[in-house]
Amino acid sequence: MLRYWTAGESHGKALLALIDGFPAGLTIDQDLINHELRLRQGGYGRGGRQKLEQDTVEILTGVWQSKTLGSPIALQVANNDYKLERLKELERPRPGHADLTGAIKYLGSIRGVLERSSARETAARVAAGALARQLLSQFGIETIGYVVELGEMPIGRGDTLSHTVDVVRKLRESSSIYSVDPTRDKQAEEYIDRMADEGDTLGGIIEVRVDGLPFGLGTHAQWDRKLDGKLAQAVMAVQAIKGVEIGMGFEAARTRGSKVHDPILYDASQSHLPNLGYVRPSNNAGGLEGGMTNGQPLILRAAKKPISTLRKPLDSIRMEDKQPHRASYERSDVCAISAAAIIVEHVVAFELASALVEKFGGDSLIEMKARYELFLELARKHPAPE
Repeated sequence: MLRYWTAGESHGKALLALIDGFPAGLTIDQDLINHELRLRQGGYGRGGRQKLEQDTVEILTGVWQSKTLGSPIALQVANNDYKLERLKELERPRPGHADLTGAIKYLGSIRGVLERSSARETAARVAAGALARQLLSQFGIETIGYVVELGEMPIGRGDTLSHTVDVVRKLRESSSIYSVDPTRDKQAEEYIDRMADEGDTLGGIIEVRVDGLPFGLGTHAQWDRKLDGKLAQAVMAVQAIKGVEIGMGFEAARTRGSKVHDPILYDASQSHLPNLGYVRPSNNAGGLEGGMTNGQPLILRAAKKPISTLRKPLDSIRMEDKQPHRASYERSDVCAISAAAIIVEHVVAFELASALVEKFGGDSLIEMKARYELFLELARKHPAPE
């Protein structure tokens, strides 16, 4: 089983990711992990914290001469803005944060809750996901996340599904908001600036696309092992994400069945691909049927709410005497939808890597690849003649 945990506080010494079950024999590109960490800090509308932090990963365990050993891997991202012991308690909980509920749950301080619940923790998740992406790439699986809506402003994805992931990635990285339509950047920046002037914040919608997935990751057999359920949990567990949909998602509920389900065709010229030659004229299912991958690209979208910390705070109370006050203000972003695109991409990548390990097992990359190739060989012959 491939899994991970994170540890650390927003203004503590460091953030940690502990990854267990990673196969041996994969050569790690540390620069790739650092590149993804830098992307997480970018995007128009970010706050001053990103200027203080220059996130890089340190690999503490589980790797020798740049290759994974099969033992637990510990990743560390240090906090330059370490000042936890000097920070004071917040007196007034902020609506939309974990402040009030966490303080009451633990019968403790708001500070103790907000430092761990902060989205700063996602630096560790991106580091773990960037490691997982390197495992996926060994099997020809590529991921990309990008912004398709900014607040009330639709941006869309154009004809990106006709391009390779590498082409889409270049488009995204040329955009200041990480969309795949850089021509909309100026309009988006003006929208974000207007919200900043008004002391308000913006959310949006992210799309993640994954190409090269084979049949059969996940299972129909138990509810808690269905891949769509695991993906939804991983994405919903990202701070400020309030909704997840796969393929047509909610629109499928408004559309008749004959327009929703994807016809099955066969093209022998594609039998060498992970889709085994089974093709669909549409992909409304988003690459998942019955809790399992069906050989088509995975398409997942996530809705991110606006950041809860406002420069013009909402009404709250002072915890000491329960008297009305404006909520506390902590340094924050105006819009972090770009960062969320990177974060969601990487939590999706980790869940897919976990499903890949579950399906093809093995203690080493060599063993996994052998089982993967054997599966494809058997699947191409299925059903075998009697």
